[in-house]
Amino acid sequence: MFDSIVTHIRKHAGLTDAEADILTSLLTVRDVKKKEHLLEAGKVCTEYYFVAEGCFRMYLVTAKGAEQVIQFGIEDWWINDYASYKTGLPSGYCIQAVEKAKVIVLDKKNEEEMFTRLPQMERYFRRVAEKAYSAQLNRIHYIFNLSGEEQYHLMNSRHPQFVQRVPQYMLASFLGITPEFLSKLRAKK
Repeated sequence: MFDSIVTHIRKHAGLTDAEADILTSLLTVRDVKKKEHLLEAGKVCTEYYFVAEGCFRMYLVTAKGAEQVIQFGIEDWWINDYASYKTGLPSGYCIQAVEKAKVIVLDKKNEEEMFTRLPQMERYFRRVAEKAYSAQLNRIHYIFNLSGEEQYHLMNSRHPQFVQRVPQYMLASFLGITPEFLSKLRAKK
């Protein structure tokens, strides 16, 4: 089960077989049911999740009670509320399985031991954070500069796995459009 994370890390940072054994001794695997939450708003995020199988969504509940999808996570992606994880403050977000899934979990209490024993992991996580930050900046740019239709077509061309994989209402929430409008866009093909 740890093959996917070891392979992923080796793409970004050196990791010998002995170091991989150290790393995997600090990780756990968790099966997650469809619609099960890894994190609920108001709770502190104490784990970092590597998606080994499945799809997740991170969302918040607006003042009007609507669920607003902030991001998705699929295989070989990390997902957590980084701010809550680092500060120990309650999260304003929920992380929920869109489908039956499996995650590899790095618990906060094991993080420092991992960095001490495997210093190259700090470089790896820096690269993960840089990539996530860049993706969020791009998303903000698209929200302010592209119509919902343009965002949909961009997402469909760059990440077709989401367009086909996630329920229409979640994709519409992520794009900031109604499910009905998304249905019309899909029908236009």
